[in-house]
Amino acid sequence: MHDLKFIRENPAAFDEAMSKRGLAPQSAQILKLDEEKRARQKELEGLLGQRNQFAKAIGQAKAKGEDVSAIMAESKALNERIAAFEAELGGAGELGTHLSSLPNIPAEDVPEGKDETGNVKIREHGAKPALAFKPKEHFELGEKLGLMDFERAAKISGARFVVLKGALARLERALAGFFLDMHTRESGYTEVVPPLLVRDEAFFGTGQLPKFGEDSFKTTTGHWLIPTSEVPLTNLVNDEILNEDALPLRYTAYTPCFRSEAGSAGKDTRGMIRQHQFSKVEMVSITHPDQSNAEHERMTGCAEEILKRLGLHYRVMLLCTGDMGFCSRKTYDIEVWLPGQNAYREISSCSNCGDFQARRMKARFKPKEGKGTQFVHTLNGSGLPIGRTIVAILENYQQEDGSIAVPEALGPYMGTNVIRA
Repeated sequence: MHDLKFIRENPAAFDEAMSKRGLAPQSAQILKLDEEKRARQKELEGLLGQRNQFAKAIGQAKAKGEDVSAIMAESKALNERIAAFEAELGGAGELGTHLSSLPNIPAEDVPEGKDETGNVKIREHGAKPALAFKPKEHFELGEKLGLMDFERAAKISGARFVVLKGALARLERALAGFFLDMHTRESGYTEVVPPLLVRDEAFFGTGQLPKFGEDSFKTTTGHWLIPTSEVPLTNLVNDEILNEDALPLRYTAYTPCFRSEAGSAGKDTRGMIRQHQFSKVEMVSITHPDQSNAEHERMTGCAEEILKRLGLHYRVMLLCTGDMGFCSRKTYDIEVWLPGQNAYREISSCSNCGDFQARRMKARFKPKEGKGTQFVHTLNGSGLPIGRTIVAILENYQQEDGSIAVPEALGPYMGTNVIRA
């Protein structure tokens, strides 16, 4: 959500920011709706004043023993008007609905661009593996091993699901344990087991609603299946006022995630890259505004360290304005090299959302000095998705006989150094 005070004082700057996001100027419409809402609020204040006068008049009439039925009827009609005004102003209204549909303002150092071609490489680590044979894609390897079954998954659930068996099922569990141990023991995150079903308010707080409901699954009870544990983890501070000394808060969770993949027809239809159900370890930070930029670099480094320990070649990309997520003011994507695809693919996305989500959630902190409260800053990052990491391990550690070497860091979790049929 956006700061109305900022838009009132800097309409041109706001329009320029929205232009970088590919949108037409917005400030004129917003300020018009804002003026109308403030006029309605002023009208409501006038009605409340009339109600006070009615109450006083009724009291005086009763004291004199006069008939108050007529004035009571007028008072009742007035109260009904007031209730209608309060309901209108208490809801989101046209102004709130419009503001909630607009993306976050990009940070100053975010490059302007229309799509992924405008992204900028920041750094890369390691080297591509030198394989002496033609590498296979992960689904070829997994199916040949008899440990990855898309056909039976489709019988059970349809397209974009998979059944992992044996050593690959164990690899999923091993990766989750490895990721969580690194985040909690080395990086200072607190492990959380959050709900997988959330209400509309939680989805709104992290920006899935009102625009992106079709990207997720909704139950018959009105709950949403989480597309990432960013949703419940960030909402842990929903409508709370924290002490400044409590910041930063750092949370991590391993959960199933569910996405409808609306609009992804024809994309990554084979394999585990884009599925309706997948598991992921997520990182979320709640920080003081002055700390969020440094926390963003730190969080990205935590995801990178996992890839370094796994011996995977990757590059870090700064996303441009046209490729950035709705809530983000700045995002780093980490792209891992996949020999079977002969391409880099995203394996982690780390975003600084500034106070954008905090305003939607009313998440604040009380400064040690000064009065009032300030909005916290929220950040989230993949640390890492289990499925895509399995893909990367299979393709980078494949051997000519179709077996898969196990990265050294996973040895204690797997109990073996090779995956065979």
